[in-house]
Amino acid sequence: MSTYKIITDSCCDLSVDKLRELNVTAVSLSLMFRGAPRPDAVTDEIKEVYDAMRAGENATTSAANPEDWKAVIEPVLAAGEDALVIAFSSGLSTTYQSAVIAAEDLVEKYPQRKVNVVDSLCASLGQGLLVWYACDKRDEGLSLEELTAWVEDNKLNLCQWFTVDDLYFLKRGGRVSAATALLGTMLKIKPVLHVDQEGHLINVAKFRGRKASIDALASKMEQLQLVGKNDRITICHGDCLEDAQYLAEQLKDKLGVKEVYIGYTGAVIGSHSGPGTLALFFLGKER
Repeated sequence: MSTYKIITDSCCDLSVDKLRELNVTAVSLSLMFRGAPRPDAVTDEIKEVYDAMRAGENATTSAANPEDWKAVIEPVLAAGEDALVIAFSSGLSTTYQSAVIAAEDLVEKYPQRKVNVVDSLCASLGQGLLVWYACDKRDEGLSLEELTAWVEDNKLNLCQWFTVDDLYFLKRGGRVSAATALLGTMLKIKPVLHVDQEGHLINVAKFRGRKASIDALASKMEQLQLVGKNDRITICHGDCLEDAQYLAEQLKDKLGVKEVYIGYTGAVIGSHSGPGTLALFFLGKER
């Protein structure tokens, strides 16, 4: 049986160290910051990007293209291995479509090899958590086809809920109107959003004040969680570690969560959601 590699992209927001630990390669999306290209990787340097955004600077982003994917996938195939690609939601980016194009081109060149591409319909550490679970299953001995089927069967149970602290960034991305952003800022309204079953970002509710919006994330997990299936959850933050730690402690105390992986929201996603973004990811009955 041929061995295979798991490949994802940088919007999984797993740190460089965690990706190395999991033996996963991530294709980087494009990030322009201060007039120069910058890798979209979660490292200690990411705080600089958030500091700049707080000071009024903006970063621009673009999806991974087919050539980006080929540069990472082809060496795997040339070495005699197959590949499972778990890509950023097609509802938020063309990165998945580019991976499909790259895979089709490469299997023509390497007809003896397989490249399975999965649309995660996830973002940030929701995608990262799905990749992490896939690595668990890989290490349990699942074949490429078995693991592909497992990811497809379970991805819609990956719940993704988040809140933001500054509506300006959602306004800039067209997620809320200028009037809504202005009024929400004046009244200290904080939205709670999630990624739906089509992988789109949906505004679900509004809360008065930051603490109420964070508490709402914990309440969503209490409502939707698959009891006994959430020994591991992920929380990502846009340079607001104390808020992430507060949410993690709530989940441990109230829901008995054992393992909480806290990490930064990567610069590509963070440039659209802004500093103060806080997101929770877990396995649930439905999204």
